[in-house]
Amino acid sequence: MLVFSLILITVMLNTAAQLLLKAGMNQLGAFSFTAPVLLNSALRVMVNPFIITGLFLYVLSVAFWLLVLSRTEVSYAYPMGSLAYILSAVLAYYWFGENLTPARLIGIAVIIIGVYLVSRT
Repeated sequence: MLVFSLILITVMLNTAAQLLLKAGMNQLGAFSFTAPVLLNSALRVMVNPFIITGLFLYVLSVAFWLLVLSRTEVSYAYPMGSLAYILSAVLAYYWFGENLTPARLIGIAVIIIGVYLVSRT
């Protein structure tokens, strides 16, 4: 039960990090890795509070992931981590108005089935 709780914490932290990174990039807009704009874009990214917080949560999720890996097999833990895909898709739909197409919903269903099968082992 402790391992599953740590996995869920990791999933939630990772999802929150990804959504914050997306929110930050929504503020900044698209950029490219061309020499004239790279420095300016990098500076804007480094001072964006959403991106800073997202990166902090991502590092925190890695710390929890290391706790998970120290307590269970990676072949169990890693598939469980795919719950983040589901949570990210659903929250992005509500917060950013992203599409949840039938193909994505089928993919989510497949992930749920896979996580269920892995959890039974």
